[in-house]
Amino acid sequence: MSDYDLSRRRFLGHIGLASLGALGATSLVGCASSASTSNGGNGAGAITLQSNLSSPQAKTAMEKVVESFNKLNKGKATLNTIAAETYRTQLPTYLTSANPPDLYTWYAGSVANDYARKGLLLDVSDVWNGLTEYPGSLRSLSTDATGKQVFVPMTNYWWGFFYRKSHFAKWGVQEPKTWAEFLTLCQTLKGKGIPPIGIGLGDTPWVASAWFDYLNIRINGAPFHRELLAGKQRFDDPKVKAVFTRWREVLPYFDPKGKAYPFQEATTALLAGKTGMFLIGTFFADAASTEAIDDIDFFRFPIIDSAVPVAEEAPTDGFFASAKTANPTSVKAFLTYAASVEAQEAYIANSAGIVLPTHPKAKAADRPLVAKGKAMLESAQELTQFFNRDSSDSLQPTADTALTKFIDKPDQIDAILSEWQASAEKVFKG
Repeated sequence: MSDYDLSRRRFLGHIGLASLGALGATSLVGCASSASTSNGGNGAGAITLQSNLSSPQAKTAMEKVVESFNKLNKGKATLNTIAAETYRTQLPTYLTSANPPDLYTWYAGSVANDYARKGLLLDVSDVWNGLTEYPGSLRSLSTDATGKQVFVPMTNYWWGFFYRKSHFAKWGVQEPKTWAEFLTLCQTLKGKGIPPIGIGLGDTPWVASAWFDYLNIRINGAPFHRELLAGKQRFDDPKVKAVFTRWREVLPYFDPKGKAYPFQEATTALLAGKTGMFLIGTFFADAASTEAIDDIDFFRFPIIDSAVPVAEEAPTDGFFASAKTANPTSVKAFLTYAASVEAQEAYIANSAGIVLPTHPKAKAADRPLVAKGKAMLESAQELTQFFNRDSSDSLQPTADTALTKFIDKPDQIDAILSEWQASAEKVFKG
């Protein structure tokens, strides 16, 4: 059974939120050689965990997880934190290097399967043999095309339009449910001198993919979206053009400064009331104070066509390992620990707390925001991951180019989609 065909409730039986940040910032692949030396084959070899979780709270949370694992004397893990955007672009280099790091924070689904197809990931099926309490949906999401498990999840999260409750109250506006109500909200905020929609494209152009994903699953549905990202549909299809035609309706409401700075600064603008709302994943809250988090709320991406089954983005984060690791025993011991109730609750307790653990018995933070997010995902009829997670890291740059060009030149939709299709074909044939 395809992981995409699993029902939302089977998938949500595991739900966990990935706010994994990144931790230390040592210099990468070179660290692996010294860390990956076996200690006499006694199962306690040293391993390096390469992490993209660089926001302060997520970094602290992952440090606690690694510290707790090391106390078990089942291996010695060294955390190597890399700035998130550097990590994103360098991950293929890490994995294909002669002496790669042992473990990596990254994503489940097609993106992991793409690396597995290239023979870069360790088979961790025996870890999954012990994860008897996990639902089949998560096992499927962690399985490659050959039937081997190559990924171990720890958290997942949701995307939505986030805002500050106090700001909406001050401006006298409420959450919209339909696209028409959303446009009215944008008009109202713009009339008050507030840029309605935050966007952070500088150095983080992938944020724009959330808009493409949501508009596509709202207009054309999740099955078409998945087929498109798998190369079974075309980006120059009229159905995709309809996505951009709808997107043009809200471009006048985007923060004009948002193209120049990354999502972290877009988050700062939102929290400061310089923008009204921001379509983003919950990881943005890693940079927020406790006071601000208590004032944050969200609403789901508005419904456009009521005949289209409602889908939501619910990315799953966790770990995979290099097929070249010199210490698979230690690697698998860490993965087993990361999948436990103890590790996931420790991560949640030391992070921003807006996370959902993937272990069915692990407890999420007692926050109304978390309960609302989980309820939204449980009510969805379908769940997707995110553009690169439902396709591959290799396809993401084609989206970055096409979507940022569209935001700059919305009158050139046909040419942009033609170029996108040509770029995508090169990736799929690669």
